[in-house]
Amino acid sequence: MSRTRTAILAALALVAGATGAAVAAAPADVGIAAIPCTVDYKVQSQWSTGFTAAVTITNNSAAKSSWAAKWSYAGNQQVTSGWNAKLSQSGTAVTAANETYNGSLATGGSVSFGFNGTYSGTNAIPTTFTLDGVTCNVDDGGTGPGPGPNPSNRVDNPYTGAKVYVNPEWSAKAAAETGGSRISSQPTGVWLDRIAAINGVNGGMGLRAHLDAALQQKGTGELVVQLVIYNLPGRDCAALASNGELGPTEIDRYKTAYIDPIAAILADTKYAGLRIVTTVEIDSLPNLVTNTGSRPTATPQCDVMKANGNYVKGVGYALGKLGDVPNVYNYVDAGHHGWIGWDDNFGASADVFKQAATAEGATVNDVHGFITNTANYSALKENNFTINDNVAGKSVRESLWVDWNRYTDELSFAQAFRNQLVTVGFPSTIGMLIDTSRNGWGGAARPAGPGATTSVDTYVDGGRYDRRIHIGNWCNQSGAGLGERPQAAPAAGIDAYVWMKPPGESDGSSTAIPNDEGKGFDRMCDPTYTGNPRNGNNLSGALPNSPLSGHWFSAQFQELMRNASPAL
Repeated sequence: MSRTRTAILAALALVAGATGAAVAAAPADVGIAAIPCTVDYKVQSQWSTGFTAAVTITNNSAAKSSWAAKWSYAGNQQVTSGWNAKLSQSGTAVTAANETYNGSLATGGSVSFGFNGTYSGTNAIPTTFTLDGVTCNVDDGGTGPGPGPNPSNRVDNPYTGAKVYVNPEWSAKAAAETGGSRISSQPTGVWLDRIAAINGVNGGMGLRAHLDAALQQKGTGELVVQLVIYNLPGRDCAALASNGELGPTEIDRYKTAYIDPIAAILADTKYAGLRIVTTVEIDSLPNLVTNTGSRPTATPQCDVMKANGNYVKGVGYALGKLGDVPNVYNYVDAGHHGWIGWDDNFGASADVFKQAATAEGATVNDVHGFITNTANYSALKENNFTINDNVAGKSVRESLWVDWNRYTDELSFAQAFRNQLVTVGFPSTIGMLIDTSRNGWGGAARPAGPGATTSVDTYVDGGRYDRRIHIGNWCNQSGAGLGERPQAAPAAGIDAYVWMKPPGESDGSSTAIPNDEGKGFDRMCDPTYTGNPRNGNNLSGALPNSPLSGHWFSAQFQELMRNASPAL
């Protein structure tokens, strides 16, 4: 059970009371810029004599090189141990000071820490906090620059206790396929992959139409709507199949013609009762780590996007604008284990995500969580081998398939990467989503047990569920199947398994197809292609005769159903 003190109006009253000012003295149009700091104090878990708490501080004043937060308990709570801050207590008064590695706190920057404590009787949440002697309010995570307080009713996990929106357009396509009615009622993401998608493309549903349909599906209960925000300047700098409409320098158009209209629609009070999950910019930020500079996987396009900063600026702007809407839950794309699971990529990617989450007016409080494996095929859980296994004198990490990665599957990666993200300063309350729409790898090729122990390669290759030729293969993979069905809170730290990428929508065309959608031809979608450094110069493993990315691909849909695991 999580409890949060989140009422901004109440917090303003507390601030006024602490300074001796009357509540009425606060101007009616006060915004967050007038509040010097905010504190989000959550009791994450509680039992008969103890509790675990998480605290996030956001500094809205001048940048700091060191900091100390203080509060007092009304009862007899006692801090026993903590992390990411130096905690001390004298009587009821608690002080949390920075560690050597997190003393820097920029204007608009945030820092998170946590602790365990004991109590008896009641475990009341503190009502007043200070940062370096200045009284803070209690942040609700939904307040941002604007005309006034914007209290949020966000819950810890938006998927808990809620239905999830079924896209009628995707559902109709799925139901029209032989056997498709078995999954046509599953929820999938709505992709806003160009400016025109906001109002609808070729007579299709636009954003308002989807939200109106969601209200109909909602009824009297709770309902989650899943949106994919996907139109960065210079989009997908390492994959031509999903290039977008905006050039590398068109950051202003991204803001004003794409993000601003989306944010305005989501902020319409008509939709205030929906839980709106946004997946922010698939396949973007990790490119700045893995596909730039002197790396063999680098591309000139990714070097351009790193140099101009427009991926970081674009993601930051989107998080800030969308995070201002009280019922929006932002989840940032975090690649997958076969992309950033290596030592060189793991920590560096978390650092880039923190940079983006504190750019263009955003703070880490605008991030509710992260999503992995969107539009990818990495297995959820490899049960036939572990990263710690040794065979014929070699570690599993030395196998050609694992190739020194620290992770063998998405679940272990997502849980570990969540911890890394908290370490670099994201709130300890963040949750992860894992896209399981195409990672089932079932059918006759699914191994029933470990491979032969002749060598580490026969052991891993014989036992792995993921049957791709190489983990770098990403386009319309032959043999792939539907994975776990969408579900809430399936594992520790995981908010949900989702089908954010709608099954049956192509990853890209197998041959060059002229189009007005800005989409290029990527040889990784050509089944005859013999590869590049990003897939170890192997065959692409792609299905033949595929259409443009995002277009309906019947053969892929049938392949996914045929190889589903769990089976349909």
